[in-house]
Amino acid sequence: MTGKSHSATEGDRLLISVARHDWMWLAGLGAGSLALAGAALLLPAALGRTVDAAVARSGSGVWVAACALLILVFAVSEAATALAIGIASANATARLRRYLSAHALSVGHRLPERGGDTVSRIVGSAPAAGGGPASLVVSVAAAIPPVGALVALGLIDPWLAVSFVLVFPALIGMLRHLARDSSQIAVDYSRVQGAITARLLDALAGARTIAAAGTQGFERRRVLALLPELRGHGYANWRVQARAAAQSTIIAPVLQVVVVAVAGLELSRHHLTPGGLTAASQYAVLATGIGATTAMVARLGVARGGARRVAELLAVPAPEYGTLTNPAGTEDPPQGNTSYRGRHRKPRKDGIDGKHGELALQGVTVRRGGQSVLRDLDLVVPGGAAVAIVGKSGAGKSTLAELAGRLADPDEGTIRLGGTELRRLTRAALRESVVYAFERPFPFGATPAEAIGFGASPLAVPEITTAAEAAAASTFIERLPRGYDTALDGAPLSGGEMQRLGLARAFARAADARLLVLDDATSSLDTVTEMLVSRTVTERLRGRTRLIVAHRATTAARADLVAWLDEGRIRALAPHDRLWRDPYYRSLFGVEAEIPATGERC
Repeated sequence: MTGKSHSATEGDRLLISVARHDWMWLAGLGAGSLALAGAALLLPAALGRTVDAAVARSGSGVWVAACALLILVFAVSEAATALAIGIASANATARLRRYLSAHALSVGHRLPERGGDTVSRIVGSAPAAGGGPASLVVSVAAAIPPVGALVALGLIDPWLAVSFVLVFPALIGMLRHLARDSSQIAVDYSRVQGAITARLLDALAGARTIAAAGTQGFERRRVLALLPELRGHGYANWRVQARAAAQSTIIAPVLQVVVVAVAGLELSRHHLTPGGLTAASQYAVLATGIGATTAMVARLGVARGGARRVAELLAVPAPEYGTLTNPAGTEDPPQGNTSYRGRHRKPRKDGIDGKHGELALQGVTVRRGGQSVLRDLDLVVPGGAAVAIVGKSGAGKSTLAELAGRLADPDEGTIRLGGTELRRLTRAALRESVVYAFERPFPFGATPAEAIGFGASPLAVPEITTAAEAAAASTFIERLPRGYDTALDGAPLSGGEMQRLGLARAFARAADARLLVLDDATSSLDTVTEMLVSRTVTERLRGRTRLIVAHRATTAARADLVAWLDEGRIRALAPHDRLWRDPYYRSLFGVEAEIPATGERC
């Protein structure tokens, strides 16, 4: 099965799943559609009987009343189906968006595509797919009048049905091609639209850099470069619609003319009454009601295309978690010299987490874009130790940091914390055991207090302020107009200040952690601030294992050990002063290569 056909199959299954959840409204829609189709089928017969009764001058009033009743049923059913279509589609769209949003957040940065495309699928493709079940019901119901009209023609006179059937296959072929082409065009259009959205979001995120570099024109061309392709898919859609309309313009009148001509011939031979001719002409129009059918088929094709896009996102597996609630099966988390949480804790006898905080990577291989970022890597980070990860650009430092807390999973190999494989931990236990600080932290929350306290469990005000002091963030926060309650939108922060907020959040959660991962989290700090933060890392967090992605020699010098990454493997694991003797190691730090190998040690 090809990739496209597999994607189409998954999209169709998704539509069926959505239909099951809204079966009540869809059942109501089906009932209304059947009533609508029934009224449409009975009305020509009633009109024919009315004509015959009028010609015979007997009982025409009854048939006139019957026609009026059928028209009333038609109007009420049409209003009811419109309401059911709207509610069923809205419910399905809301459900898909909730499900997609939750799935995207669960998968997180593991999504293979950029955020703009994901947003496009949630905002654009979900409504298209949400309307699929209702479109399917209406499309099936829309097929009833033409089929019923064909049967009615046969009952009026067999030759009428024969004449219609001779031309009808052309109509079926047109509808089939319309459904197939519109579905694929909808997928291609949404894909390009998502790519444009992704480029636009990238440009907006880097607006200051673009302005400083004077590359607005280049970025504008880059964002809009895909517009011709988008326009091409749009034109293709209109060409398909125009071809279908042109074909229906030819086929429908031909069918009607053929049926009416045969009916007239049968009338002249006295095989048909005037009322039969009237009914036959109406049934010919009904049987060739290609306009409504074409619109429904086209809408169903768009829905299938949207469902394919949604199914592709849902096909990205979310990480599965285990059932263990504590690494190494211990009752208490590791204890350092200071707790930011303010709760009484039972200190460990040895004062250091030891084996309970040991991080062990064995045979780890990670592939990205067909290339091996890490290859058969083995690394043991002793419990309670501070290990700096160094290496040239692209060596896999951030990838290794992601693996340590299972922000990513290796393609091969195992990762254990305190002897327990990370996959066996529950989500809550994993996130409590491993705390991160990033190079570019995102300040979730409206104020500095909310940004520092962001997490699964709430923090008290003293815990937030203590963590801010430990991260040297309290100095600039207290200068803000409302201190910790200042709106971040009205107080733009520098890169270093943002890093300090991220560090404060990590320090506030570190009391319950076994492993603290700093992914180049001090790169924007000045020397004095970095020394203050390092004091927190070296003194207050000594009981926790610390993994530090380092680009500065001073940072590596303060670590107990340095893990030197080279071509996806650990080239050396040793103290910084011993590695400093190697000129290749010194070259990793560029202009900092002359910095003395001594420094404050963890």
